[in-house]
Amino acid sequence: MKISVLCFDLSSNAAGRADLLARLLAPRYEVEVIGPCFGQGIWRPVEGGPIPYRGVAGSRYPRFWAQLPQLLKLADGELLYASKPRPTSLGIGLLKRRLARRPVVLDIDDWEVGFFYRAGFWGKLGRFLNLANPNGLPWTWLMERLVRRVGIRSVASRFLEARFGGALIPHVRDTEAWRPGTYDPSPARRRLGVRHEKVVMFLGTPRDHKGLDDLAEGLGRLGRPDVILALVGTDRDSPTGRRLRARAAALRCVGPVPFVEVPHYLEAATVVAVPQRRTSDTLGQVPAKLFDAMALGRPIVSTRVSMIPEILDGCGLVVEPGDPDALAGALAFLLDDPAEASALGLRARARAEERYSYAAARRILFPLIESALAGGS
Repeated sequence: MKISVLCFDLSSNAAGRADLLARLLAPRYEVEVIGPCFGQGIWRPVEGGPIPYRGVAGSRYPRFWAQLPQLLKLADGELLYASKPRPTSLGIGLLKRRLARRPVVLDIDDWEVGFFYRAGFWGKLGRFLNLANPNGLPWTWLMERLVRRVGIRSVASRFLEARFGGALIPHVRDTEAWRPGTYDPSPARRRLGVRHEKVVMFLGTPRDHKGLDDLAEGLGRLGRPDVILALVGTDRDSPTGRRLRARAAALRCVGPVPFVEVPHYLEAATVVAVPQRRTSDTLGQVPAKLFDAMALGRPIVSTRVSMIPEILDGCGLVVEPGDPDALAGALAFLLDDPAEASALGLRARARAEERYSYAAARRILFPLIESALAGGS
């Protein structure tokens, strides 16, 4: 039995959730990820992993219409699992279902329209009039209207569960493979230029709503020469890297790393920071890197956004978003109390095994897929 996981852009971090769904399905089904590639190659963190990818070069309308037949041909699984309600994932799935009567399941891990709503009136109007982008606001808005056309859905947060319905499958990690103390942090520390300093680490794709400015400002106010801020996934000479270097002198940047290297970097962290801001981007979002850190038993400081307080209840520190002083205070507390930091990390690891492991997700996902294959709703 073959399942095609439909990703709306193989070159962006959208491939992260598609790759996770494929990994969860792989023990029971033949699976591959397919979709357009609007950038330069497959998103680096998933490139070279165990999941096969097939795609076509993405382009804008009207040229994209000529690429639709190629995408429909690639979507040859007996079941289609669309990752995100976007035209080049859900749209492809609905069209294939109409043409070839293939069952479709939809996964929603972000409020996609919310990404467009962070601008003011004129910004939203300009985005709504951008009809040439296959995944622009008007077409993404249309896909959200069509979500109910797919009877079987999975979602990644409580906000999305309330808005769209579906089975709750948060981002999870392979806690059997990712065990604390298994990975050598020495190569990561050398690449970061760290010797004996303590490391506050953010790992992920830099975006304004990720709160990196708050993190850099908070650590800058601490003024501690024994602490380094490490951003893994941020190129040093990118606009974000240059801007943050002006705020935090003790900053180390490493560009995107393959997924297999992530545990080595996290093991090099004294504390992991996930400083989400509260915006329309983050209402339905739960950062996947939260679960990376939990699986490896790292102490975490995050913010009171979306499901984060529920996830870290009793096993991490949570402060109000957009407050650099509160963020700095929580980080300083864990940096100066290794025993408490270790205890939080152990509790985070236990929580990950119980609720946010591959095994926990498969207990929900496999019956969902079987129901779709049997024609259920």
